[in-house]
Amino acid sequence: MNSSYNNIAQLTVDDDLTPILGGVWPGIQIYYPPIKYNPLDGSYETIEQAKFRLQKHAYKTKAHTLLFDLEDGCRMKELSRELLLEELPKFPQRDFQIAIRINPFRTPEYEEDLKLIKQIHKYIDVLVLAKAGEVYGDAEIRDLSSWLVSIGSNLTIQPIIEHPKSLQIADRLMTHSTVKHVVFGIHDFSKAMAYKITPEGWIDELETFFNILTMEARIKGRGVIGGVEVLLTPNSLPDSCLEKKDIRRWLDLHGDDESRHVYEHAKRETAMGLTGKQVITPNHINICKVAFTPSPLEIQNDIDILKQAIQAEALLGGAIRYKGEMLDPPMFGKSLQNILRANALKSLNSEDKNFALKVLSMMPIHTIKENWPFGQI
Repeated sequence: MNSSYNNIAQLTVDDDLTPILGGVWPGIQIYYPPIKYNPLDGSYETIEQAKFRLQKHAYKTKAHTLLFDLEDGCRMKELSRELLLEELPKFPQRDFQIAIRINPFRTPEYEEDLKLIKQIHKYIDVLVLAKAGEVYGDAEIRDLSSWLVSIGSNLTIQPIIEHPKSLQIADRLMTHSTVKHVVFGIHDFSKAMAYKITPEGWIDELETFFNILTMEARIKGRGVIGGVEVLLTPNSLPDSCLEKKDIRRWLDLHGDDESRHVYEHAKRETAMGLTGKQVITPNHINICKVAFTPSPLEIQNDIDILKQAIQAEALLGGAIRYKGEMLDPPMFGKSLQNILRANALKSLNSEDKNFALKVLSMMPIHTIKENWPFGQI
C-alpha cells in the first residue's frame, strides 16, 4: 500500500473522521422562532410561554439542525436574545446541531447579535449570516471569522446567498475556512431578481442560479443547503418509513399535494448533491430526511457493488457486471459517495463506516478528493 495514504488505512470508526470526511452535514434544518406570534389571540408569547414551548418541542426535535432565527422571521429580537441567553446553557445532551441566524453584517441588530454570541458561543455550533456579501463583499466573512477567533470560538459560518451580488462572489465567500456550507436563500434571491416563483415550481424557476451555486461550491469543496419550503402540510411522515417504497405508499394513502411537492423538491435537491435543506414546520422534517438520507437497502446495495469491485480488483480500473449493468470506477465512486453521505447525515452504523474507511484506504489521495471534496486531506 502506498505510504502517502497509510495514515488513512490505519483509521477506524473510533478515530476522528472530520479531517478526511468533513464532519457532519447540516442536514434538515428547522427554523425555530424564539418568541412566537400567536394568531389566535393576536399577541406574542411571553418569555415564560416561550421557555415552555422550547422545552416541550425544541429539546426533542428530530431535525439534524435546530435553527434559531434572529433575522427576518423574528419581530421580538431583544426578547428572543434574552430567551436564548437564559435557555441555551440549559439544553440537555443532544444529537443535533444548534445554529443561530444573525442579522446582516454591521447593522445595529448584528452588533446586538454578536454581544449575545460572545456569551453563548459554547452552546451553539453554527452562525448563519443573513444577506451575506451584499454590502461589503467577502470582507463580511473575513471579519466575522476574525471576530470568532478573538473570542476563542470555533463556530462555522453559513452565508446565505440571497442576492445576485452574493452569487457573483460566492467563490470568494467560500474561500474562508470557517465556511463549510452555504445557503441558497430562494425567496430574497427571487425578489432581488424580480422573478415570480411558486411554492410548487421554485427549483425549475431558479434552476440556472442553483446550478451556478452548486458548481462553485463543488469546486471549493463546500456544501449547499437548499431552499426553504413555504407549503404547509397537515400530516407528518411516520418515523417507521425509511425506504423510498414506504414513503410512496404513505403518500398514496395519507399524503396531500403539499407533501408530494415537498418530497419531490427534497429528492431533486438530493440528486443535486446538496448537504442540507431548510424547513419551517416539523411536519416536513421526516419527509425531507427520508429523501435526503440513503436508506438501509440503498447502503447495502452500494456496499455490495464496492465489495464486488474490490474482489475483481477493479476499484481503480476495470469493470464488473452487476444486476444487468456494466459498472466501472466512476460508478464505484458514486456508491462510495452515497455511503459517505449517510455517514455525514449520521445514519451509518459502525460496521459500514469501517468498510467505507477500508475503501478509502485503497484509493490515492487525488481519487479520494474526486469522490469526496468535503474533507481536508
